[in-house]
Amino acid sequence: MGVVVPFEEGRTDPEASLDDLVRLVAGGMERVNTTILSRTGSDVAMIPEVANHLIDSGGKRLRPILTLACADLAGYAGGDGAVKLAAAVEFMHTATLLHDDVVDESDMRRGRVAARIKWGNEASVLVGDFLLGQAFRMMVEVGSLRALDILSSAATVIAEGEVMQLTAAKNTETSEEEYLAVIRGKTAELFAAACEVGPVLAERPEAEQAACRAYGMNLGIAFQLIDDVLDYGGTSAALGKNVGDDFREGKITLPIVLALRRASDEERMFWRRTLEREELAEGDLEQALAILRRHRALEDTMERARHYGDAARSALDVFSGGPVKAALLQAVDFCIARAH
Repeated sequence: MGVVVPFEEGRTDPEASLDDLVRLVAGGMERVNTTILSRTGSDVAMIPEVANHLIDSGGKRLRPILTLACADLAGYAGGDGAVKLAAAVEFMHTATLLHDDVVDESDMRRGRVAARIKWGNEASVLVGDFLLGQAFRMMVEVGSLRALDILSSAATVIAEGEVMQLTAAKNTETSEEEYLAVIRGKTAELFAAACEVGPVLAERPEAEQAACRAYGMNLGIAFQLIDDVLDYGGTSAALGKNVGDDFREGKITLPIVLALRRASDEERMFWRRTLEREELAEGDLEQALAILRRHRALEDTMERARHYGDAARSALDVFSGGPVKAALLQAVDFCIARAH
């Protein structure tokens, strides 16, 4: 079952794509992909098998693309530093996905069987650790202490966000503020760091570094909120996992938080049964979707995503116009239009 949530006139472009952004950084991404392949090599055969199972599974590599684009926006022309940091960002992201699937007991990732199903939880966690180690090696090779500080701090914040999510999981008392704190940590922080390191390498003024960080942070929040909507109204192809997985795993996401805020006593009992006690019955996902529709929880989540998208666009006002800036602005539309 799906739901189509209409967009407000003029707010986003449902035809938006990443094509311009991908084209502008194509040369750099070829080098990133080569670096990724070389850095997954190991004499331990299982390591490249597990790593490449996920890396080769068709992800958009949005975060390293953003690293290269923000470096270009800032006028970076310093060699392979941005390429190595972009590859490090992708390794950090891949490691978190491997770890997440173990924590969430997920069966699918990016439309394929999750690595933990194929090789086991232990291998998934340890290969994730290997990728984190390789990411930090590349950060050190770049030689920018500030970039190392940004990405290593991001690794800490991401881990904190994951632990916060464990605390909030199945807790129907979670507030909107608490949930937003979770996604700032577990999702948006890596977007922010990925965007910030480009102008840092280019040694641009702090205002430009902060602008790229704000762009990434707000884009990351919007991206996750749209994922929250897609879990109840999308398709497996759009999500790369089964629709309704968040519900089945007892995850409290923003649509649930908003629906609980407006819930009747009967609806609150439903959420407690399905999410807190994990007592699921046939038809519960459809009932959950009906409640979310009744209280406009999906529409209101999308409206919040648009708000953060607007903030991401505004953050780039400090930069003059040009094709890279235009493509970064279009990337915001693309992230939000995924739910159209």
